[in-house]
Amino acid sequence: MNIFFILDIKQTNKLKIIKIETHVLSNQLEQSFFFSQWAYNERRICVVKITTDQGIYGWGEGYGPADVIRQGITLLEPILIDKDPLENESLWFEMYRKTLDFARRSVLFAAISAIDIALWDIKGKALNLPVSTLLGGQHRKKVVPYATGLYFSESKTLVEDLIAEAKDYVAQGFKAIKMKVGLTIKDDVRHVKNVRAAIGPDIQLMVDSNHAYSLREAAELARKIEPYNIGWFEEPVSPEFYDQYAQLRQKTSIPIAGGECEYLRYGFLQLLQNKSVDIAQIEICASGGLTEAKRIGSLASSFGVEVIPHVWGTGIGFHAALHFIANIEPLPGRLFPPDIFVEYDRTENAIRDRLTFPAVQMENGYIEIPQSPGLGIDIDSDALKEFSTTP
Repeated sequence: MNIFFILDIKQTNKLKIIKIETHVLSNQLEQSFFFSQWAYNERRICVVKITTDQGIYGWGEGYGPADVIRQGITLLEPILIDKDPLENESLWFEMYRKTLDFARRSVLFAAISAIDIALWDIKGKALNLPVSTLLGGQHRKKVVPYATGLYFSESKTLVEDLIAEAKDYVAQGFKAIKMKVGLTIKDDVRHVKNVRAAIGPDIQLMVDSNHAYSLREAAELARKIEPYNIGWFEEPVSPEFYDQYAQLRQKTSIPIAGGECEYLRYGFLQLLQNKSVDIAQIEICASGGLTEAKRIGSLASSFGVEVIPHVWGTGIGFHAALHFIANIEPLPGRLFPPDIFVEYDRTENAIRDRLTFPAVQMENGYIEIPQSPGLGIDIDSDALKEFSTTP
């Protein structure tokens, strides 16, 4: 006798997007700082809140010129209203298809990224699961943050300031630090030498020129800083010159990193096919959001290239990166896989420090992956109101 068990599964009502709110947040810095390309005297960031008819909402963030990103979200809004946010990949493709003819690689993808992150946040909250679980599961419960800082300033005691800042990061418990280069080769070597001496041999040290150098200059700088045990050389040359990245890899033992200026899997395919980088740095808030980051990560793994996302902005983007990193497969697999880094910007940013809660906690050099539904954060309404420039 066959017995059939029939499960009575109650179908939940479909969610429907009813409201999209963008906020351009601004905060004037107490002290400006600069890198090889320009100076910062303000933090200006675009975030988006998407709300459903059942009161579930999600937050997203775009990386790039905030006012332009806001206009991009406004452009995309008609595609989303009345749609089911749980069908986030279908919505991603519709946004991509509707903008392909005029925005293959542009800041408009930061708008798509912000929306996409918010949809993942909604999906996690609706299903009562963290985003990392929705991405496929957590390969790790904690990650190692590296402190991004050591920018340039007009200070007459810049060298001493950099040394003091680096020592402070070590005192806070950071196991790795990234510093800026890109002024002159002579200055860069002097700064790297002094910072390495200040932090000792056990703290990992990375450098980032923000594509300041020609191939010849980058090769010379790499040769001169190799003795200081550099973890990677980030954006050594222009992101347009894939072949020069590949040539530089042959000229130095320092791993080469790049990708924050790439958009979509198609841009990263060029980076990978040209063997341009040892480390692919996806900017989740610009390159297509978590949906596309997942695809780029799979693409990179097929080339045997490590992925360490670029992170710059608020706690929204930072937590999106935490969930993404939790899901990255250990490559190659082994019984005790190495730690994976997450970028943790330590420059002045009151928006980052106050907008989201709970606050990020680093213990013993690690940050735990959030286990709460969605991104695992919410927004401080008072901070949002204070920093918002949006009427």
